[in-house]
Amino acid sequence: MSQKITSYPGHEITPDEVKQGKYLDVQYKFVPRYSWAAGVAISRFLDELKGGRIVARKCNNCERILVPPRMYCEQCYRPTDEWVQIKDTGTVNTFSISHVGTDARRLKTPILVAVVDLDGASLGMGILHNLGEVEPSRISIGMKVQAVWKNPDERQGAITDIRYFKPVEA
Repeated sequence: MSQKITSYPGHEITPDEVKQGKYLDVQYKFVPRYSWAAGVAISRFLDELKGGRIVARKCNNCERILVPPRMYCEQCYRPTDEWVQIKDTGTVNTFSISHVGTDARRLKTPILVAVVDLDGASLGMGILHNLGEVEPSRISIGMKVQAVWKNPDERQGAITDIRYFKPVEA
């Protein structure tokens, strides 16, 4: 047999009672602080980009030059050995021409993106970046490209310090 409870202990606190100071009301504005670390290799990579340089890590065991840099060689399972500077030129490994924006809207000017294998890095070591100063119909796998950098005072230590890669004459 169930009992029906018709009253509850206590009473409702009304906004007027809070305004009158009958109850403690503490308002606290929380300001979250975030901390993020890119790690040793990518932090150095980004710092060097701010200076207009591209760096990689070399594994002396398998003699690969890794870009983006990593502190451990995923092929040898050992720490990489040294920092090396590589060129800001490279070759288009693959590319995409997108006529649709991130908001699924049709674009008047397509977005041109490529994986660029950088000169001085091991084969297949490259970065994904935008292409510029090129007609979409002229892009090809194997096309030689060079980085176009932001002005030094605009750089922030990000991959976007390279505005885009443009074709270079063979």
